[in-house]
Amino acid sequence: MTDFAEYGLFGLFAASFLAATILPLSSEAVLAALIALGYNPWVCLEVATLGNWLGGISSYFLGFLGKWEWMERWFRVKKESVEKWKNKLDKYGSYFALLCWAPLIGDLIAIALGFARINFWKVAFFMLIGKAARYAVIAWVLSALI
Repeated sequence: MTDFAEYGLFGLFAASFLAATILPLSSEAVLAALIALGYNPWVCLEVATLGNWLGGISSYFLGFLGKWEWMERWFRVKKESVEKWKNKLDKYGSYFALLCWAPLIGDLIAIALGFARINFWKVAFFMLIGKAARYAVIAWVLSALI
């Protein structure tokens, strides 16, 4: 991952974007490397957040492309069983986007929100808040340690 650090802020953006997709990458190492190299932590925070957010949005749209036939065939989930929860998902589902920063499950949450066709603007807003908070904590801790 530190190979991305050789490309500076562009490398941080790329690592953050890719880490928010289904690829198992960690952008924290790149963030730590750049802060250790003297990059402004606030600029790193903004770049990492933007890249990770856009990567999460791409996962949302990947889910949006999904079809119920696939879910029924591969996961044995019936559309009727999910329809029971549709009103609650429409009302509260976008809040799950706050957790899209979480390792492993975050990508699945973003894909599921897209698949369920949860309001894009709400999902985008809460996803941005969650990812910004995560990188703010990481940048703050790294700045204090380095």
